[in-house]
Amino acid sequence: MPELPEVESLSRFLAEHVVGRTVERVYPLAVHALKTYDPPVTALEGREFDGVGRHGKFLDLRAGELHLVVHLARAGWIRWYDALPEAPPRPGKGPLALRVRLAEPGGGFDVTEAGTQKHLAIYVVRDPQDVPGVARLGPDPLAEAFTPEVFGAMLAEERRQIKGVLRDQTVLAGIGNAYSDEILHVARMSPFKLAARLTEEELAVLYAAIGSTLRDAIERSRGLALRDLKSEKKSGLRVHGRAGEPCPVCGDTIREVSFSDSSLQYCPTCQTGGKPLADRRMSRLLK
Repeated sequence: MPELPEVESLSRFLAEHVVGRTVERVYPLAVHALKTYDPPVTALEGREFDGVGRHGKFLDLRAGELHLVVHLARAGWIRWYDALPEAPPRPGKGPLALRVRLAEPGGGFDVTEAGTQKHLAIYVVRDPQDVPGVARLGPDPLAEAFTPEVFGAMLAEERRQIKGVLRDQTVLAGIGNAYSDEILHVARMSPFKLAARLTEEELAVLYAAIGSTLRDAIERSRGLALRDLKSEKKSGLRVHGRAGEPCPVCGDTIREVSFSDSSLQYCPTCQTGGKPLADRRMSRLLK
């Protein structure tokens, strides 16, 4: 799933390639992905993109008073083309959900979604806050307003485990399963530690880990083509998706806890005092 660093990299790439360019045609191919109908997605035609931004994991392409907002979900992606085929695309069972063709000198981009589970979401709105998922977002962890004091106040009353808190988009915008694993490994913290019980020192360490992990991931992606961003993310992860491999910090074997629809990875030596976590849905430290 694209998370904050990948969506930030996508927004920077698209800002360089579409700002100042006029939309010639929009081809909506996957009706299930379109979550709005007024204004229609074709209302973008003839408008010039004048900005690209990000709201958590939501990509925002601004064209005057309209915003094309895209949530890539688990398997969505953006594909850029310097030149597009002249023939219009046909609806079908392939991954193509939306094509945006730009006027001279041509080119454009596709919004795609692989796999059978379709969760891609595309909106055309006058205000990004009209998108329910955007309106519910918590603060951006890379914003200047997200200070250690703000972070501490947010967690003070949280009775949940810190892994779940970091993934909750209404608490922090943009962090998902992969980077929450990475952040907690950097912070040397158990994913099941209760958020409200963090000491001031632990809060400071976790706050620093959030910023450094996300910024490092963005920096690694600087200058890469869109097709290379996914592989760069995977290669840059230290624990997520690496169960059974040695921890790059201490050499211990990275462990996994599986749930019904996801899993987490961690290092026992670095994060849980050497104790493996029970791999069952109601996981807790083994006694």
